[in-house]
Amino acid sequence: MSRFFTKTQPGANPELYAAEARGLQFLRVRGGPPLPSLVEVTDECIVTEWVEPGRPAEPTAREFGRRLAVMHTAQPARFGAESAGFVGPLPLDNTPAVDWPTFYTGCRLRPYLDGLGTEIRQAVERVIAELSSLAGPPEPPARIHGDLWSGNLLWAADGQVWLVDAASAHGGHRETDLAMLALFGAPHLDAIVSAYQEVAPLPDGWRERIPLHQLHPLLVHAQLFGGHYAASVVRAARTLCP
Repeated sequence: MSRFFTKTQPGANPELYAAEARGLQFLRVRGGPPLPSLVEVTDECIVTEWVEPGRPAEPTAREFGRRLAVMHTAQPARFGAESAGFVGPLPLDNTPAVDWPTFYTGCRLRPYLDGLGTEIRQAVERVIAELSSLAGPPEPPARIHGDLWSGNLLWAADGQVWLVDAASAHGGHRETDLAMLALFGAPHLDAIVSAYQEVAPLPDGWRERIPLHQLHPLLVHAQLFGGHYAASVVRAARTLCP
């Protein structure tokens, strides 16, 4: 008997499930991480194939690192996407941009400053003013998950790491996915990064840029939960622009 996974949430934006379906298709590339097959999508839910959970292991992590690098190097045409996405319940503006600093400023930082305190806004605006010099060497757009925290890695019984919850997928900067893995502590992160670098070496200074790429998810958490996440935004921003 076939088994399926159904995701639904009362009161969710009906566009959320369509965005996730688009993300699953966008991220599916030969040699990349596996993603669940789409069975059905409606305004009320998304249905995908069932993936039997397993346990994190270092060999699995290394294979995932290599596959993530392959996915990132399957370059989309531009930064952004043809349609809007979602990060949690919040909408994501994916309006295409000519370069990553322009995209990150206009679609990932400024939209999430509304309603936050003066200290946060001033700290992030200082980063925005210096973003071109903070961003590192120019890179082409990468095919990224966009919300790649550890909870969106499904360590499966087949010995693979599957990607789930793809509503944030877009053409972005590949360091964003790696910074998100570090934000909440993905299992075997060192093995993931080491194997990734075997396939697609990262440019010098990428570790110093981790706080830059974590600013957006921290802003999202500050909007949703406030509290210590607001302080985390300020700390990350001041690490970049004291």
